Amino acid sequence: MTLNLYLLRRFFATVGLVTLVFIALLFPIDLMEQVRRLDQDSGGLRDGFRLASLNLPAALYQILPLIVILSTLALLVSLARSSELVAIRASGRSGMSALVAPIGGAFLLGLFGLGVLNPIVAATQSEYERVSDTLRSGVSSVLSLSPEGVWLRQGDGAGQTVIRAARSSLDGTVLFDATFLQFDAEGSMIARIDASRARLAPVAPEGSEWRLQNAKSWPLGSSRNPERDASLHPTLKLPSTLTQAQIRDSFGVPSAIPIYELPSFINQLNAAGFSGLQHRVWLAMELTSPVMLMAMVLIGAGFSMGHARAGGVGKMVLIALIVGFGIFFLRSFAQVLGENGQLSVQIAAWAPPLAAICVGLGVLLHREEG
Repeated sequence: MTLNLYLLRRFFATVGLVTLVFIALLFPIDLMEQVRRLDQDSGGLRDGFRLASLNLPAALYQILPLIVILSTLALLVSLARSSELVAIRASGRSGMSALVAPIGGAFLLGLFGLGVLNPIVAATQSEYERVSDTLRSGVSSVLSLSPEGVWLRQGDGAGQTVIRAARSSLDGTVLFDATFLQFDAEGSMIARIDASRARLAPVAPEGSEWRLQNAKSWPLGSSRNPERDASLHPTLKLPSTLTQAQIRDSFGVPSAIPIYELPSFINQLNAAGFSGLQHRVWLAMELTSPVMLMAMVLIGAGFSMGHARAGGVGKMVLIALIVGFGIFFLRSFAQVLGENGQLSVQIAAWAPPLAAICVGLGVLLHREEG
């Protein structure tokens, strides 16, 4: 028990050290990139520092498997060089039993990531998206979802239009049972328009417009009896400042939603007519992250638990890094295939960590047990 606690403490200390190294590498690079982007939009160093700070937790959380495999390699190579692995084996314990603590630590780290780090990353990523959109385009997200349906917002200096629809097409450019509420520059409602269907269509040269079908409009600002003065329109066109890209980007990234809220958000997406496949794949990937971290420990151990005096440590560490990076990118590739519908959600989520466990166990058993 004492030995396991010692190895567990060493493992977490190494994870912390490797994380600090990545922070020192990633933050200046991201800061320069944020300042470069903001310079084109009259941003400054202060705004760039703020964006880089908000983006850092998400970047570290994304590469957590790489941090774990590097930490495992650093820990085991250190134990081998100090002959502690030799002492562990001499005490009658096998190399496999010495890995119980690091593997358990990786699993606990994965659970901690799900329960604590994921909501923190979601909050910082959501704030990053909001601040980034505000600094670069002057407006925040134009789309939101609620149990009542889809909400959109558009506007210019002359006023704002709030749009609500019961549901929409997958890309958000076709709305069904839509209501348009028009406000003037002072915020007073001037008109309401209901339509059974509204489609966002591009207009030359770079504009767009809503094309409404079976529309009914009420002049709320200029009439004392809006119902009496209401008018019916088989078709009606309304200018718009929105584009398909703006609507698509307003969903943000799945990592900006806490894992506790993802199931209900996916249900809202499906009810509103949008595809929740990307978010379902992300949720499944998150749930398998503890297993993925355990697999990274097995891969790192499989190539680095040899005797330091036997030589070839550098070569084996390099092979472990190549295999670990390969599994990491295989996981990302499987996620892309899952989001495109070419793989089922469960296969995309579980195939990479299970394959990594098989590789790690195979190499480890071959080297330890012959």
